[in-house]
Amino acid sequence: MSEREPLFSSKNMKLLRDPLNDSNPITVQVLGICSALAVTVKLENSVVMTMSVIAVMAVSNVVISLLRKTIPPRIRIIVQLTIIATMVILVDEILQAFAYEVSKQLSVFVGLIITNCIIMGRLEAFALANKPWPAFLDGIGNAAGYGVIMIIVAFFRELLGSGTIWGFPVFEKIGLYDVGYVNNGMMILPPMALITVGIIIWVQRSRNKELIEDN
Repeated sequence: MSEREPLFSSKNMKLLRDPLNDSNPITVQVLGICSALAVTVKLENSVVMTMSVIAVMAVSNVVISLLRKTIPPRIRIIVQLTIIATMVILVDEILQAFAYEVSKQLSVFVGLIITNCIIMGRLEAFALANKPWPAFLDGIGNAAGYGVIMIIVAFFRELLGSGTIWGFPVFEKIGLYDVGYVNNGMMILPPMALITVGIIIWVQRSRNKELIEDN
């Protein structure tokens, strides 16, 4: 009888670490870019969206992993969408109950988690072929990797575009307005989200040459 693999073995920890760096779903796999356009104007919205995606992806991965041997191949996409949609509805109800103002600001974007290609991709590529615990870690890791980029983008867009962080007036408090600083309104426009993500991708590839694709 083979010895059981430790819950937090190096192999399992890799599932958590890699999406935060060299296998990041946004900067390396270039998935989920639409969210960066939609909800990164404010840091609070990005944090709430990140937590929502983590919950949806982690639970969906586990459920699909548990059902992987019983789902008929022909309807697996429908089953996956049903599970994701159920989780999204639960998350949306929780947000409306405990964070109503944020829920209103996120509006339809929470519902669009259902079609997030990162979630569907991990269900197809990993959860359907692995046990629940690795599937859970993979879900947490990829959702966290997605969230880290969202939060970084939101931090700079809100700070430079509105002069605030989490609604707190940073530039006003440190006196930049007194010397003539004006908020950069371009930062709150959708194209700046893509430009900010592009800068992050450039920095990451500058640090790790292996991520640069050969022509």
